[in-house]
Amino acid sequence: MIPPNRGKRKDIGGYRRYSFRCHFASIYCFVPYHQQISRSSRRIKHFKMRKVDLCLSSEGTEVILATSSDEKHPPENMIDGNPETFWTTTGMFPQEFIICFHKHVKIEKLIIRSYFVRTLRIEKSTSKEPVDFEQWIERDLVHTEGQLQNEEILARDGHVTYLRFIIVSAFDHFASVHSVSAEGIAVSNLS
Repeated sequence: MIPPNRGKRKDIGGYRRYSFRCHFASIYCFVPYHQQISRSSRRIKHFKMRKVDLCLSSEGTEVILATSSDEKHPPENMIDGNPETFWTTTGMFPQEFIICFHKHVKIEKLIIRSYFVRTLRIEKSTSKEPVDFEQWIERDLVHTEGQLQNEEILARDGHVTYLRFIIVSAFDHFASVHSVSAEGIAVSNLS
């Protein structure tokens, strides 16, 4: 280690250059360094928001309403993070479910993995209670024989506390939703 009080010092792109002069030559030594971070900078970094899958039950999200329920395939399966589980509808349409985040969130991207869903409408609410929903997104999904539908939606104005998913129509008498994923950040708690 080069003592800090010896020689001239100059910072160059992540390296600290020390120069020494002796009788017949100049010696340059390049040492990598890390800029010191103040306590206030560390605190700010600690509070930066991270993007997560907001629709996981492990994040505190829950399905508070579903219009159909099968004890083998309950609605909670959509948000449990397990790719093997799913929620299935009964034979009539429309079918719907409501997801509660229990906080204000900003969604940037939605990914819905489903089977036999033809038309999907998504409504959002920013209220403290599941009321005052406004239509947000409506999509006609492509029928994929023998494999899951993966619908990725980039969200505009994604500030929500509740999402209502309405399966307007399906390609068969039954449809299933395997997972709902919402990439984004938690903005604030409900107060």
